[in-house]
Amino acid sequence: MTRTNPFDAALEGFPNKIGEGAEAYRKFPHMPVGEAVDMGHDENGIPLFDPRIFDSGEFARNPYPYYRILRDHYPVFHDQLHNCYFVTRYEDITDCYFDEIGFNTIPKGSSSGVLGNTQLELSGIEHRRRRNIYGRHLVGAALTKRIHALKELGNELIDEWWDPNNNKGIEINEDTNTVTLELGKAFANEFPISVVAQVLGIPQDAREQFTWWYDAMMSGLGGSDTHHEGLEARQDLEEYVEELVEERRANPTYLHDENGNEICLDIISELCHSEIDGSVMSTEEITSFIALVVGGGGETTRGAILNLWYLLLQHPDQYHQVKENEELWDTAFHEMLRHSTSIGGQPRHNTFDIVMHGVHIPAGSLMHMVDVSANHDERIFKDPEDFNIFRDDLYSGKILRSGHNKEGKCSHMAFGVGPHLCPGAWISHQETVIGSQILDGVFKNVRINTDRMPKDIDGKSLAPIGLKSIRELWLDFDLPS
Repeated sequence: MTRTNPFDAALEGFPNKIGEGAEAYRKFPHMPVGEAVDMGHDENGIPLFDPRIFDSGEFARNPYPYYRILRDHYPVFHDQLHNCYFVTRYEDITDCYFDEIGFNTIPKGSSSGVLGNTQLELSGIEHRRRRNIYGRHLVGAALTKRIHALKELGNELIDEWWDPNNNKGIEINEDTNTVTLELGKAFANEFPISVVAQVLGIPQDAREQFTWWYDAMMSGLGGSDTHHEGLEARQDLEEYVEELVEERRANPTYLHDENGNEICLDIISELCHSEIDGSVMSTEEITSFIALVVGGGGETTRGAILNLWYLLLQHPDQYHQVKENEELWDTAFHEMLRHSTSIGGQPRHNTFDIVMHGVHIPAGSLMHMVDVSANHDERIFKDPEDFNIFRDDLYSGKILRSGHNKEGKCSHMAFGVGPHLCPGAWISHQETVIGSQILDGVFKNVRINTDRMPKDIDGKSLAPIGLKSIRELWLDFDLPS
């Protein structure tokens, strides 16, 4: 039976896009982390749910108790305010991701055109063609060959810290033998995009411009105020790549090891000589692939590095175990993504009229598969609000499209599962883990500088991560001898 939310009637005629006149409805009080605003109950004691909470600062900082209400009482929630349906349980989302016929169409323009016609917005045969050819360059042995580039770039960035003229904001206090830095500015903002540029084969003299294009494209996603600038950056990138592709078709270039020996072709050179159905890839296809890797291997990884260190340093016993056993960095990475991923979910359009949990969803409706809610589904993960790298219900091995291993453990949903598993998952994993291992080799007695960090509503506790990755992480550590 469909449960009717009494807020639906109150929202009839309410503008789909919240504007100035609706500002009063957005002012929900901030609650202690883990507690939800009381939005009332129906005659059976079922909590009511007001979709205006989605637009509030309270939801952005403390989303999980609200997703719990949805999972428990409205697992498919028809949000009439935003004209979409939210699917919040792990098993339901997994079923949708694997149903290529019923849910395989990602809404066109979900990246607002900034990333172009990427693999994310394709389905069926065309999607599988691109997935297969792109996958050759981002997984397994192909990615392993490029690990040297990751380590080299990470060490170079850290070496810059000790240059008195560095622009990383490094503060060295020799009286207290302490180094203070903001990890994003000092490392996490630059490392992922530098790695992406290196393995793609972007020439050194174009790296600064490439970084600017990246920043503009990422800030232009989602129809934001900088959307036009993002579109222009995408066009400029495509024009640049067009010239580069012609050059690489004739003269491919290579990545090299520490001794200058050729390891493998850079990715652009490989793509220039790859074929789809007997035809070489077009410049537009190569540019779309680059845009996709930039998004997954750049912005996502920046947030992953910051979130991982933020969580580990708030759980020193677990951090100590990771320091003692390097293999646990992989485990910590996966638990961090389950606990605090910056990837909210993926949109879908359903192909047919369907009924889920008693809710009728007309064909062509916008459906949000809420991965962050699935990662906190108590039906799958015990005590999901706890960060615990030793939990026994999370699969943290080789990234699998199936979403679970043969023992039945489930993976996190940060990269999705099924045919549209994030193609940048493997490089993001390597960047985060290897980058963190390099940092750990430098950090001595590292701790969060709580004085400089944003605080929660009590003015004392560190602010929660919330829906997105933290924007800055201030650290102190002992000056290396």
